[in-house]
Amino acid sequence: MPKKILKGTVISDKMDKTVVVSVERVFQDPYYKKTIKKRKKYKAHDEDNKCQIGDIVEIIESRPISKTKRWKVLRILKEGEEK
Repeated sequence: MPKKILKGTVISDKMDKTVVVSVERVFQDPYYKKTIKKRKKYKAHDEDNKCQIGDIVEIIESRPISKTKRWKVLRILKEGEEK
């Protein structure tokens, strides 16, 4: 089975070698037919601490790295604004 790859925005980089990535998905409610946006946060491993808040990144599934970390940063697609 291939590993999942998700695209999202870095919302926190305060931890060492870890970033929190917010992934948004859009779907239609099956009953009301209304378009809904849902967000989910993932903790991802960032070995070199390259990611900053606002970056758009791709994350990939991996083996468990810690209690809550099961994703790795694959690459930075677009860098966010500098502080």
